[in-house]
Amino acid sequence: MLFREGAGDCSSCVGVMLELARGVAQWAHGFKSGILFLFNTGEEEGLDGAHSFITQHHWRNSVIFAVDLEAMGISGKSTLFQGTDHWALESFAAVAKYPSAQIASQDVFSSGAIKSATDFQIYEEVGRLPGLDFAYTDTTSVYHTKNDKMALLKPGSLQHIGDNMLAFLLHSAASPKFLKDAQQRKQGKTEQDRAVYFDILGKYMVVYPLRLATMFHNSIILQSLLIWGTSLLMGGHPALVSFAISCLSIILMWIFSICLPVVVAFALPYMCPFPIPYVANPWLTIGLFGSPALLGAFIGQHIGFILLKRHLRRVHSKAKTGITPSMIENVTDLEAERWIFKSGFVQWLIALILGTYFKVGSSYIALIWLVSPAFAYGFLEATLSPVRLPKQLKVVTLVVGLVAPVVSSAGLAVRMADVIVGSIVRIDRNPGGLPDWLGNVIVSVAIAVVVCSTFVYLLSYIHISGDKRILGLLLSLSFGLSIALASSGIVPAFTEDVARSVNVVHVVDTTGVHGGHIEPVSYISLFSNTPGKLTNELVDLGGEEFSCGRNMTTDLVTFTVKYGCWSYKESSTGWSRSEVPVLLVESDSVIGGARQTVVSVDTKSSTRWTLGINKDGIDDFTVQVDSEKIVLPGDKSEIDGWHTIQFAGGKNSPTKFQLTLYWSSSKPSEREAKQAADAPLLVKLRTDVNRVTPQVARVVEKLPRWCTPFGKSTSPYTLAFLTALRVDI
Repeated sequence: MLFREGAGDCSSCVGVMLELARGVAQWAHGFKSGILFLFNTGEEEGLDGAHSFITQHHWRNSVIFAVDLEAMGISGKSTLFQGTDHWALESFAAVAKYPSAQIASQDVFSSGAIKSATDFQIYEEVGRLPGLDFAYTDTTSVYHTKNDKMALLKPGSLQHIGDNMLAFLLHSAASPKFLKDAQQRKQGKTEQDRAVYFDILGKYMVVYPLRLATMFHNSIILQSLLIWGTSLLMGGHPALVSFAISCLSIILMWIFSICLPVVVAFALPYMCPFPIPYVANPWLTIGLFGSPALLGAFIGQHIGFILLKRHLRRVHSKAKTGITPSMIENVTDLEAERWIFKSGFVQWLIALILGTYFKVGSSYIALIWLVSPAFAYGFLEATLSPVRLPKQLKVVTLVVGLVAPVVSSAGLAVRMADVIVGSIVRIDRNPGGLPDWLGNVIVSVAIAVVVCSTFVYLLSYIHISGDKRILGLLLSLSFGLSIALASSGIVPAFTEDVARSVNVVHVVDTTGVHGGHIEPVSYISLFSNTPGKLTNELVDLGGEEFSCGRNMTTDLVTFTVKYGCWSYKESSTGWSRSEVPVLLVESDSVIGGARQTVVSVDTKSSTRWTLGINKDGIDDFTVQVDSEKIVLPGDKSEIDGWHTIQFAGGKNSPTKFQLTLYWSSSKPSEREAKQAADAPLLVKLRTDVNRVTPQVARVVEKLPRWCTPFGKSTSPYTLAFLTALRVDI
């Protein structure tokens, strides 16, 4: 069994694995299989470490199961967010002391909404291994920054993962059944058996096969449709109209609940010092977005309630029941209240139908929010009274009906909000390329979805009560207070521990040099992956003569700075011309009707570099050192027309390479026209030097303490050299 940790993403897990190795060595009695502890790097470069092990190491064929430890935060519980097979999940659930698991996270991850991958993908897709994937998710905003450090890691987080993992490793290694299941799965004798899994308050873990869930969901859906169909058929035309209006109330609730916080999301960049003023204090989102979302949900639902009352009033007025007008008004209110409450069943029934149809594992959430309130309503609101007049909804119906749904999904909602808020600090892959309001809109819509999903039953109790004004006043006060705190800076957007990412890079650029011996352009560049301009940072950089704007574009090969700040002050020192990389065309010929271009690449002193090849004009290419090819010919992937190579080696790594380009077979006129219009560069190169020049050191020293560099392998070091070859070589 393979137990893996990637040091680049979860350095704290290294200590956990060492301690687990010590514990396993003491308790390794009666093991049926061994446990391999794998410490690998290269994940950020493209899952290279995992790929190298699973395709090249001589132990690769002996591995039958993989456990992967990841992190996209710094603390909290290590949550199981990916699992391949029912039997593996059941084994973990049977022995984990404090299980934290959620298939909803797996649904989100596998949907592609999160644009990243873990080493587990390599083990599953390349190695065909069953396994489990765990990750820390709390305090996501410090991920890959200087604050991603042991000092902020809670000891309880390490204890949590250690307790769970030690119990699981001892159990799985000693279990003949686990060994047999894993071997059969790897050999393809059994198909992947997907399962639904989630924990309850971190104490218990529920696991059952997805096929069983589908059967159960279909049964509930069929019964619900039969009950609704029979009820509407017996109620006739008035019931159908009432049902339609109650459904309209749900639609209006969603529209208003999303629109109000989205308006706030658009306005925040103009009202606050930073576009996202709540990163260091996520609780502000309750007032900034939660209050308007809840107010909008009530307004939309209340409009439906008013329309429903008008319809029911007409129905009762036409009926010859002998009741007084005042009683008609009272009956209308009570009946409308019940229809609004029951519209929540419709909402969750639709969610269950869609989730079951698309085989979404987290559809169990819709099942709980449908069945529990429906059961409470049917049990507590049923009456045997001969006078069939509606009564006011009992508060106990709401309490009993929502206990199970709230307990099962409250933790998930809080965790989701924390991850989203923490992730928007680095949402802009190309700094300045996204609008400032986008992160706010994502957070506001997510909160509105939670509000509409969970408050649909509660709001129905307010329409005929005297609490409407109190609700509106409280929500308005909450929103106003949050806006005041955010816009005034009393509650800071960033702190020293939860800082804004601001990268400082000394750039030496020769991409504009085309022949001759023109001196390179040198400048200090500031950019941030967090939405918003760098106005507040520049206050403390007075005298550094920075100019900012979208005309300060820097192509760093792996990404492009769309908005940045440049300073040329004293930027000609701290580096030498001998460090400037060289791209030189050695030959350009036509062989067998196909054009080939050989380019020598000299990275000088840099052993960490990134090369981009324009795939619009190039069919294939190879890279070799001396006579050894390190990139072989074959199909090459591309993103936006470019294939990117990342190289990171030690101090003795080669710095001279030979790049052979095989041009596409399209007509030269067509190709050249396309390249001239879309991509004037044929090859672009960035070399990184891990050196802090005097100018960079001065700027970093002057930056506010709530700034931090955002470091990934795709980001440049503090000194970067840029060069390129143009299409018309």
